[in-house]
Amino acid sequence: MKNIKIILHALKSLSLNKIMKLLRLTLPHPLFSILGFYATVKSFSLAQKHFPKTHSTNGEGNAFRHALWNCLIMMYCCKISSPQKALDFCKKMTDLHEELFTNKPLETKMDLHNNQVGMDYFMELLPGVHRQFFETSFFVKELISKTESAKVLQNVNDDFPGFLVYLED
Repeated sequence: MKNIKIILHALKSLSLNKIMKLLRLTLPHPLFSILGFYATVKSFSLAQKHFPKTHSTNGEGNAFRHALWNCLIMMYCCKISSPQKALDFCKKMTDLHEELFTNKPLETKMDLHNNQVGMDYFMELLPGVHRQFFETSFFVKELISKTESAKVLQNVNDDFPGFLVYLED
C-alpha cells in the first residue's frame, strides 16, 4: 500500500503537459498500462525487500529495481500480446518515465541503461521459455547476481554493456 501511495504522489506532481504525454501512452493501451502499473508496484516491493537501503537511492538497489521493472512489464504484457508489442510498450513506458520525472544526466543515463539491461535479459530468456510460463522468480535471482557485479557509472560516456550500473553515494 505504501508503494502505491508513493506512485500516486508522484503522479500528482505532474504538470498538465506531462499528464497529456502519459495519457497518450496509456489510453491506446489500457491493458498494457494496467499491467505496467502492476509491474511498477511489484518491482518497488521486491526491490524494497532485497535492497532496503539502496532501492530508492542511486545505488545497487535502484539498478536492480529498474532492470526488474522492465522484466516484469515485458512478462505481464507478453502474456496478452506478442513479445515485440510488449517490448515496444515497455520501451515507451520506461523512456517516458525518465522524461516525466527528470533527473540529472548521469542519473538518467543510469536508469535508461538499467532499463535496457532488463529488456535485453527478458528477450534473452524468451526463446527458452514459452511466454505464458514466465514467473517473477525467473528474474529475481539472476538480477540479484547481476547487481552483485554491477559497475559504477561515473561519466555519461561510460558504457558497460550487459552490466547493471549505479552511482556512488
